[in-house]
Amino acid sequence: MRRRLINSTLAVVLVVIAVFGVSLVIVETRTITSSAQDRIGSEALRLLGVVEADALEHRRVDAGSLSEQLDVGTYARITLPGQPTVEVGERIADNVIRGTARGEQGEVVVVEESRSTVTREVGRTLAVVGAVALLAVVAAVLLAVRQANRLASPLTDLAETAERLGSGDPRPRHKRYGVPELDRVADVLDASAERIGRMLTAERRLAADASHQLRTPLTALSMRLEEITVTDDLETVREEATIALTQVERLTDVVERLLTNSRDPRTGSAVPFDLDEVVKQQVEEWRPAYRSAGRAIVRSGKTGMRAVGTPGAVSQVLATLVENALMHGGGTVALRTRVTGNQAVIEVTDEGPGVPPDLGNRIFERAISGRNSTGIGLAVARDLAEADGGRLELLQSQPPVFALFLSRTAPERAEPERTVR
Repeated sequence: MRRRLINSTLAVVLVVIAVFGVSLVIVETRTITSSAQDRIGSEALRLLGVVEADALEHRRVDAGSLSEQLDVGTYARITLPGQPTVEVGERIADNVIRGTARGEQGEVVVVEESRSTVTREVGRTLAVVGAVALLAVVAAVLLAVRQANRLASPLTDLAETAERLGSGDPRPRHKRYGVPELDRVADVLDASAERIGRMLTAERRLAADASHQLRTPLTALSMRLEEITVTDDLETVREEATIALTQVERLTDVVERLLTNSRDPRTGSAVPFDLDEVVKQQVEEWRPAYRSAGRAIVRSGKTGMRAVGTPGAVSQVLATLVENALMHGGGTVALRTRVTGNQAVIEVTDEGPGVPPDLGNRIFERAISGRNSTGIGLAVARDLAEADGGRLELLQSQPPVFALFLSRTAPERAEPERTVR
């Protein structure tokens, strides 16, 4: 592109120089020739005046005295009535500029000058025009190079930015070039880079959430299938299969939530449900895992409670808390239900070392973990709780007490506005 810009600029400059330069040379040549002709004519008239003055005073026209009146290289011929012709200077063979003046008494004065003086003057003019043209070409080259760099370098940068976007590097450059059109392209690329960055962040977050959230249901399902493989009791197989089907439904619900990636309580996903059933389900699902670890999981507190939320989401929150207690806690894990005001509360506690004091409520932030885990589970659990209009809090660090607060009253739906006509 640089070469094309330079070549096009030079082509325009050369055309302009050719058109105006040739025209200028022609005009100057004619002007110099006309000026020389006028000068020789004026010289002839001046010399005629001298001859007429000598004739009035009855002085003899002498070539020696007239030679002082002429410039060097000029030839003059004076013709007087009844007298011989007087020649002043050396005769010029050919290619001359001639000027003639005639007096009232029949005097004729002819002045000649070699055309070489005109040629030299034209040559000097051509040299000046050529020098100016050369300077114009040099200036045009410098300007073309500067302009080409000004236009081509930004395009190269923009191409590199687009290539980086295509290779998965969405960092915006925030670089501008002082050219409105190029700055507009840079604005669009930076905006696209920011959008792509947000999209990649969301995709990575979805992948991390999926890997974490699917692990718990799959682990529980795997344990149920293991129970089925090691028992010969048909009733036990039927019971475990029923629980496994429930876990499959939970797994399907988790996948749907991850794909939807956002939920709004106002859409009607939060509904009244039996809280006892959800707590009982979690205790039964995790009891084999705790039994294998030589620990126990129990439930206590108020029964017969109903809460408002999404049963699958509440199950997932409780599963996250119970799994964390299994992995990082110790002793018996207890799920206790109680009522406070218009809220149903489910507390999950264990007898382990608890949450480090330096973490506190930061334990719910992504990538924050006190036991070398991913730091995703509690963050996702809090998001699920808030999506149902509830909240997840750490009530006590040592021993750890996590509490899930859910509303006991369904949120009022806003009635559609009526148009009065």
